[in-house]
Amino acid sequence: MRVVSDRADLRSASLPGDVAVVMTMGALHEGHAALLRRARAEAKSVLMTLFVNPLQFGPNEDFDRYPRTMEADLELARAEGVDLVFAPTREVMYPQGEPSVRVEPGPLGAVLEGASRPGFFHGVLTVVNKLLQLTRPDYAYFGEKDYQQLTLIRAMVRDFDLPIDVRGVPTVREADGLALSSRNRYLSPPERQSALVLSRALRATAATGSIEAGLAEFAAVPEVKLDYLVLTDPMLGPAPDHGPARALTAARVGSTRLIDNVGVELP
Repeated sequence: MRVVSDRADLRSASLPGDVAVVMTMGALHEGHAALLRRARAEAKSVLMTLFVNPLQFGPNEDFDRYPRTMEADLELARAEGVDLVFAPTREVMYPQGEPSVRVEPGPLGAVLEGASRPGFFHGVLTVVNKLLQLTRPDYAYFGEKDYQQLTLIRAMVRDFDLPIDVRGVPTVREADGLALSSRNRYLSPPERQSALVLSRALRATAATGSIEAGLAEFAAVPEVKLDYLVLTDPMLGPAPDHGPARALTAARVGSTRLIDNVGVELP
């Protein structure tokens, strides 16, 4: 496995066959490993990016305390058969400073996570677009846990006519249902127990086809501060009367904000 950190070395790294990219901000866990395994199974070459993107953190968010675990991340990447890691510095990614031109996510970028974190998806789509241009993959793999992000990336690739196949990978969960996240390490043991209400609420919503059952789960755990629990269609539009749908939630557990979602089949 080769590790490069500048644009010239990335350009000179020749990967054979079709190339899959998995973009990460480090602090890798089994969810990232699932992305890498899927990429390894479906492409000749696997490229992983490792960059904590400052553009997607708000002024009161956790950019400075976001975990940096470079050595452990590279060990996991090596174990999963990654061929090339691109780990640029902030100066390499944004040589003129923060970009004055950013990707506009449109109306979908202003709801749910976009409403709670203004500017978040401008930062996400801008760095994803830059990394797609730099790495030029055939396939790009993203986790369904960040479902709104996945939906917006697919829309950007489609609308910008980028010749890339964006593939979603199902959420990986702990045995008790908690969705894996790099931010889970911020939770104290009692907070982690409380955080299970997110997956319980989603299961209740999926089982009944109504958010009322999910809201009742949150009401029973008042220490968890609900941001939203919604039921939508698979493209995050209004919920259909029947057929495939999506339930999404976000909540704050202590000082840690968590998100989760599940597919729903409305009868």
